[in-house]
Amino acid sequence: MKDRNVRSARVDILQQSSIFSGLTPDELAELAKLAVERRLEPGEFIFWDGDAPDRFYLVAEGKVRVLKASSLGKEFTIAFFGPGEMCGEVAVFENKPYPASAQAVVEGRILGIRREDFLALLSSRPQVALRIISILSGRLRDAQGRLRDLAGERVEQRLASVLLMLAAKLGPNLAFTRQEIADMAGTTTETAIRVMGNLKARGIVSSVRGKVTILDEKKLRLLSEGPPRV
Repeated sequence: MKDRNVRSARVDILQQSSIFSGLTPDELAELAKLAVERRLEPGEFIFWDGDAPDRFYLVAEGKVRVLKASSLGKEFTIAFFGPGEMCGEVAVFENKPYPASAQAVVEGRILGIRREDFLALLSSRPQVALRIISILSGRLRDAQGRLRDLAGERVEQRLASVLLMLAAKLGPNLAFTRQEIADMAGTTTETAIRVMGNLKARGIVSSVRGKVTILDEKKLRLLSEGPPRV
């Protein structure tokens, strides 16, 4: 009975994912048998940059950040993933080392599926493979958009865009430090503090240590779009 309840809970987690939500109950049950659950402590690494891609992961609970170290040793946060989102699947597809590290931000749980088992599933479930390709394409477009933003936007505009992106995924209450937001916006912590202070004074956000709340999404969106073009 306990095993059945555990498997049922994993099916529920898999069903949260945009990739697996369209599978039939039998297919989800089959996939749940392959999934291994792992509990995470804040700051614990799931995998490291350069590790062999033995598993792909689905966030069941909590928040995971993906980070990359520069040649000078500074860490940059590339992305955050929440419940129902995957990480590590690109390396699994390519059979190349993980291109970045993944770390738990808060206490949470993940499901891991071995590369061999995952590829066997894809060979028998082409609709899942197509859905993953679509999601990866979307991520690539987002990454290209962010590169353009970093090259051409003002800091305030970039920071507003980052806050809107996070709010779209996690809601208006964001449990991120200013350092994390600065990393995602490609700026320094000091600059992020200054810009966030300005946004707070204008009633667009409120902030306390480790938490930002968006109060006026409309004004924030206008800031993210930059000055009007003439």
